[in-house]
Amino acid sequence: MSVQPVLISGQWLPSAGQETFQAVDPSTKQPLALRFPISPWAEIEAVIRHASEAAAIVRSWPGERFASFLEDYACRIETHAADLIAIAHRETGLPVEPRLKTAELPRTVNQLRQAAACARDGSWATATIDTKSNIRAQFGPIGPVVVFGPNNFPYAYNGIAGGDFASAVAAGNPVIAKGHSSHPGTTLRLAQLCHEAAQATGMPAGFVQLIYRTSHADGYKLVSHPLIGASGYTGARSTGLSLKDAADKGGKPFYCELSSVNPVFVLPGALQERLPAVVDEFVGSCLMGAGQFCTNPGLVVVSEGASSEQFISAVAARFDAAPVGTMLSGGVESNFRAGLVALQQAGATVVCGNKPADHHRYCYANTLLRVSGEDYLKKPHGLQSEAFGNASLVVVARDLAQMIAIAKTLEGNLTGGLYTDTQGSDDAAYHDLAPWIREKVGRLLNDKMPTGVAVVSSMNHGGPFPATGHPGFTAVGFPGSIHRFAMLQSYDNVRVHRLPPALRDKNPTGKQWRLIDGNWSQADVP
Repeated sequence: MSVQPVLISGQWLPSAGQETFQAVDPSTKQPLALRFPISPWAEIEAVIRHASEAAAIVRSWPGERFASFLEDYACRIETHAADLIAIAHRETGLPVEPRLKTAELPRTVNQLRQAAACARDGSWATATIDTKSNIRAQFGPIGPVVVFGPNNFPYAYNGIAGGDFASAVAAGNPVIAKGHSSHPGTTLRLAQLCHEAAQATGMPAGFVQLIYRTSHADGYKLVSHPLIGASGYTGARSTGLSLKDAADKGGKPFYCELSSVNPVFVLPGALQERLPAVVDEFVGSCLMGAGQFCTNPGLVVVSEGASSEQFISAVAARFDAAPVGTMLSGGVESNFRAGLVALQQAGATVVCGNKPADHHRYCYANTLLRVSGEDYLKKPHGLQSEAFGNASLVVVARDLAQMIAIAKTLEGNLTGGLYTDTQGSDDAAYHDLAPWIREKVGRLLNDKMPTGVAVVSSMNHGGPFPATGHPGFTAVGFPGSIHRFAMLQSYDNVRVHRLPPALRDKNPTGKQWRLIDGNWSQADVP
């Protein structure tokens, strides 16, 4: 059986790797036909060298060039949507509707186009001009960017199509895409379309390249290589931390999304006012996509009382009655089971689920656990273990003071939220509790479950460690996400004709916002 090629310096070439792997259909546990290579270090090093050569070529290109490429690519994805959806469905088990067709693929195209708009406008670079000192600065490309795609978003976070990819390109950087073993066929098809777009818009040969898998040791060498500008990673905490450690030792920025239980505090007034609605929203959020979202609500905090017991009973009944979703892989299922074991070892008890569901596919029963506030506070670290999948832990706090104590123990999370009543009875509790949650999360929600990330400029899909490696950056939302893959470049007394166009006296587009002597302006320098 032939092995699929890698994309190196504008060519589809046979890999030099001798080892191969196959994706597995999670709905049948059967391997799929295509074989993919594991790239050896010599091949990876060649990819790095070609990316560095491409970076030198595009270093001074205007944003219009990158925008044209991204928009052409977006159109090609739309044209070949049916093909892409069929491949991803086989490789991931994710439903065609609404997940792949209506939600994720349109989001991916939207991200590419938003990134293109930012690249064309140029305001993301925050060009700053001080005429008195004759010092001028802007954010510019950082160099080749490595993007590691995760298993749970075959399009929107894919190494060669997702948000990190779009952000890196918008900043003017070549991308080395590292595919995920759960959906290599999807990545291959995206890469083919990406390569066509790159050729059609005149991008240099090494601007976008693709490898599917490396050894762990070679992955560490890749992210820490002197010619690499930065890396973006979404995936398991242990792997991400190992890569980050290697990148840190090499002095290379490494932006990672690692782990989050996304706590939701449900205040008493909310349950008394609209308990069935809160149950509906929580069950829908927790079980959507078999719970395989980084924003899945894995920790719910309620206060003691009849309403909270009704909430727990109603959720358990819904969990038992709901279909059990297919998990992305055998690894996800085994890690999910291990997470449930860890929670129980830390003191949680099972309310429902926690049993095999269907041995013909990768899945496990919808599971709800509970623990008292007192027991939680004895082992808060262990009870924040992430069970990535269709499960959640309910912590029953004694009172508001204990809720606050629980909030103070939280690790960094992508999101955190509070459910409150609409008549004001929870206002005082919200005032006391919200500040403690605020400092532990990237995005604070009110009366809304966390699953779902809007691709808007105000979004923060980030947060304190261990949600991510750096609390100051977002992986979603333009232009904010672009800054991860840019460096601040200052020019002191450089002659005007030698400056980048955005720092010259004349506004290069007439629309770009620049900070001129302390005032934001679209005008030329007076």
